[in-house]
Amino acid sequence: MNEDVIFEAVKRNVLEVLPDLDPSQVVMGGTLTDLGANSVDRADVVTMTMEDLGLTIPIAEFQEVHDIASLVALLKRHS
Repeated sequence: MNEDVIFEAVKRNVLEVLPDLDPSQVVMGGTLTDLGANSVDRADVVTMTMEDLGLTIPIAEFQEVHDIASLVALLKRHS
């Protein structure tokens, strides 16, 4: 699975969880927190994206995720 496919899945789920966002605001260098996502929103985005991509990743591995790019990289490593 390539990064573009993974990023599109993340973006789709961010926009589902935070429907008031302009899609252009969801960029690789941004963070979910900067987009206004609280901890529950962030967990929802991650869970929904893993389900969409058919992945299971231990929660501890998400400690290294600080922005959307690092989330995409983590998901890519497990795809």
